Amino acid sequence: MKGFDKNKITDIFFDLDHTLWDFEKNSELTFKKIFNLLNIKISLNNFLRIYSPINHKFWKLYRENKISRDKLRYERLKLTFVKLNVKIDDDQIVEISEMYLKYLSGFSFLHEGSLDLLDFLNNKYSLHILSNGFEDVQNRKIKNSGLYKYFDNIFTSEEVGYKKPNPQIFDYVLKKIKKPPWSSLMIGDSKEADIVGALNFGLKAIHFNSKNEPIHDLCLIVKDLKEIKSYL
Repeated sequence: MKGFDKNKITDIFFDLDHTLWDFEKNSELTFKKIFNLLNIKISLNNFLRIYSPINHKFWKLYRENKISRDKLRYERLKLTFVKLNVKIDDDQIVEISEMYLKYLSGFSFLHEGSLDLLDFLNNKYSLHILSNGFEDVQNRKIKNSGLYKYFDNIFTSEEVGYKKPNPQIFDYVLKKIKKPPWSSLMIGDSKEADIVGALNFGLKAIHFNSKNEPIHDLCLIVKDLKEIKSYL
């Protein structure tokens, strides 16, 4: 397992969803609100059980530029309702999709230890967000969850024009902060997007394995955010 010299690190990039911001919890609360408002009578647990892996699948396609933002938003819901054998027309799927993005950022649960970690790191390093999420939604999440004060920069793939793990996004952000790859650290939950992408461009990395991905020896792996403090 590859570590790093913390004394050489000046800048830390954080992914947002599934890393600091508790996507699964906030997404569940958002769908609960929407189903109540629209009087959709289905089991929320059953919906989420089907939706979650479909959402991950479509985000991977979006990350690889194989589908558009609009297709991602529509198809993940359409396929979920099909698999649940729930008849729902296209107009309502579009409505749910729009309501989801509207209400999602209104919930602000963070992963346990997020604020404690950021408080610990804030005076030691320059901190930045680097996210593949939609720019307008990510900025609202960061504002509503009280995270803005910790970060010097908020970088999103929509702003940059490339998505992690594309080396162009890492090249862009490092040029923006005027720092070399070897003095920067990426902390994220996705082995493919955050870890492999960062390491391939020369950054150091810590994998916050919040989604129980397979163990690897590419970099340090933690299951709890508070573990990161012992390495920095």
